[in-house]
Amino acid sequence: MVLLLILVAFSCFNGVFSLGRKELLSLKRLTTTPAPARFSHTPKDGATILEMKHIKHIQKGLLTLDVVRVESIQSRIKNVVSGRVESSQARVPISSGIQLQTLNYIVIVTLGIRNLTVIVDTGSDLSWVQCQPCRLCYTQPEPLFNPLVSPSYRSVQCNSQPCHTLQSNTGNSGLCGNNAPKCNYAVTYGDGSYTRGELGRDRLTLGMTPVENFVFGCGRNNRGLFGAASGLLGLGRNDLSLISQTSDVFGGVFSYCLPNSDSGTSGSLILGNDTLVFKNTTPVSYTRLIPNPQLYSFYILNMTGASVGGVPLQSPSFGGNGVLIDSGTVITRLPPSVYTCVKAEFLRQFTGYPSAPSFSILDTCFNLSAYDEVNIPTLKMQFEGDAEISVDVTGMFYFAKRDASQVCLALASLAYEDQIGIIGNYQQRNTRVVYDTKQMQVGFAKEVCSFS
Repeated sequence: MVLLLILVAFSCFNGVFSLGRKELLSLKRLTTTPAPARFSHTPKDGATILEMKHIKHIQKGLLTLDVVRVESIQSRIKNVVSGRVESSQARVPISSGIQLQTLNYIVIVTLGIRNLTVIVDTGSDLSWVQCQPCRLCYTQPEPLFNPLVSPSYRSVQCNSQPCHTLQSNTGNSGLCGNNAPKCNYAVTYGDGSYTRGELGRDRLTLGMTPVENFVFGCGRNNRGLFGAASGLLGLGRNDLSLISQTSDVFGGVFSYCLPNSDSGTSGSLILGNDTLVFKNTTPVSYTRLIPNPQLYSFYILNMTGASVGGVPLQSPSFGGNGVLIDSGTVITRLPPSVYTCVKAEFLRQFTGYPSAPSFSILDTCFNLSAYDEVNIPTLKMQFEGDAEISVDVTGMFYFAKRDASQVCLALASLAYEDQIGIIGNYQQRNTRVVYDTKQMQVGFAKEVCSFS
């Protein structure tokens, strides 16, 4: 077993060895509780900010749901493959959804006259909320959206362009069956989750920025892995996504920054090219979006390399199928050959610590309860155009137990080599991730993700 590990690790190196880079992680600081989330804030430039937070100690059952998320994405990919104007800005606080039993990030928006907490998802297009009267809805702490009491709500008719767009984008049938005047929708996700109801229009307010006639799903029948959030905000690239619907307002640009899990600070979701905020980061390095008409909704990048602790790795999967960057996936999934390289080099550098049992999808775990501080080799992922993500030290370890007796490498392997890798939100923290759908590029910059 030891010999095999050495041989595999050696095959991953490209022959260029450098001094391994490590970061110090204080284990004593990992029990702080984040402060309550704030709703909105308007800085001097007039932008509106939505806060982002993350809670680190996540239950095993919730982490297991991340498996279903990845299977859903891979299922969608498999099924599909087989078969501007000067922009404004809006900044919105974005928070961890753990209190709503979801590992995704959430924001508070105003739809009509109702404040609603919705999941932020770059892997989905149609935004929707649970609506009254609801025939079959899961439990949520907030009152359901009631279109009858919203003065700006309007139903979307069957002969309208949004209804035709929904039909062409989703392939769903029967949206206007039985001569129904209203446009019904039915979206089923790859994991079996679904939302069904009717399309509507209403004023969507993001912080202080209103978006008139926003098309969304008024869900009357909803089931699945949405926790207790009131719905979902789709940040994909198809015509009915928030980004496409607001392209004349925000220029097709948005970004987010996820804060450290133990800092108690909040991050932000920014709609529009807020150059003032970007000045507080390191320079943004961009990589192009890989065009794929069959998977147009996803944000696909060309991953060209990786290094652990400053040691470059080599894998035939680099520059292969591309990788998705996704706000709705928690743990990064790598092709088996890449994961094997990363794991082997990490173990080579992180030596002398007692092992611990695997945890859910995480197979490389340690017992660090006897240590106050540890030096952790960090990960960098390189992309076409010399862009890179430097994984924050808190993105390297997942604390399965609060006392640090079971701490795991926060990466996992895909089942098959030909599956598309996914960069999850756990590895995106303390990074400003910029999505520019007009220029067809995604950018990265280091930033201390705080809401101020």
